[in-house]
Amino acid sequence: MSARHTRLAPDAGGDLAAAVRAGLGARPRRLPCRFFYDPAGSALFEAICALPEYYLTRAEDEILARHAAAIVARLPRALQLVELGSGAARKTRHLIEAQLARTGGAHYVPIDISASALARAEVELLARYPALTLHSIEAEYTQGLAHLAAEASGAPAARLVLWLGSNVGNFERDAAARFLADATRGFRAEDRFLLGVDLRKARATLEAAYDDRAGITARFNKNLLARVNAELAGDFDLDAFRHVALYDEPAGRIEMHLESLRPQRVRLARLGLELALEAGERIHTEDSYKYSPAEIEALARAAGLGIEARFLDAAGQFCVVLLQGETPAA
Repeated sequence: MSARHTRLAPDAGGDLAAAVRAGLGARPRRLPCRFFYDPAGSALFEAICALPEYYLTRAEDEILARHAAAIVARLPRALQLVELGSGAARKTRHLIEAQLARTGGAHYVPIDISASALARAEVELLARYPALTLHSIEAEYTQGLAHLAAEASGAPAARLVLWLGSNVGNFERDAAARFLADATRGFRAEDRFLLGVDLRKARATLEAAYDDRAGITARFNKNLLARVNAELAGDFDLDAFRHVALYDEPAGRIEMHLESLRPQRVRLARLGLELALEAGERIHTEDSYKYSPAEIEALARAAGLGIEARFLDAAGQFCVVLLQGETPAA
């Protein structure tokens, strides 16, 4: 058992103050979803994953529980598991266990912007798996991947990069393809990319998943304003906003917003910024794109990747796709 932690300084795009100034000064107003995951937000997201309405986590967990051994068996025995946006790494444990069963050891590299989520996962994983080697990287995706590329000379023979939880849905479709192309640039023949993708489905199912009856997702969304208050000396009144989640069916996109319930003025002292919000005005906080099978194929093709295998849960709600770095010849 061994562990190390690398903390990378945030780039300019990761700076909360700059993002808030730009986003709240825009029309329509917006706040980037990457700032959801402070310690309180990370804990709320873990609670969301256990909600009855939030099918995504259970469906992906079912897939990985059933197919983890077959997935890792497709790669060389000397394998590094790299996860983007790892969070608590609960579903990833199926892959860790499959690799441990196959070789007696496993090397795991979680990349996440949440220091608290990485710390919790590290403690739990090392206690549970004594034969695990862990290198956690506190960074945004591109930073973490660049750091790993710089260490490539010491990397194992193969790398399986995991991007689970349908995090790809937070990117517009063209941007998702560009990110996948960048993330797999330099892939060797033995490397693979494992992508979790939420599938298109009925509006009622999708909107319930992002607007649960217990109000946990609403608290998660509003926590973004609480973080701005705490870090930028803001005076957002969280009770003066309501959580909105709606499905744009033609676009295949769930949108999350915070809607002002009344005319109000908000001051952000550390930015020297004051906002005037109208009743009904919305702050956009997240998109979550859903994919059809044809759209998954188009995404892989646009990224220059080939689909080696795809796995579905029993209800057909979610898909995990194993991608290779070079599109096979027709």
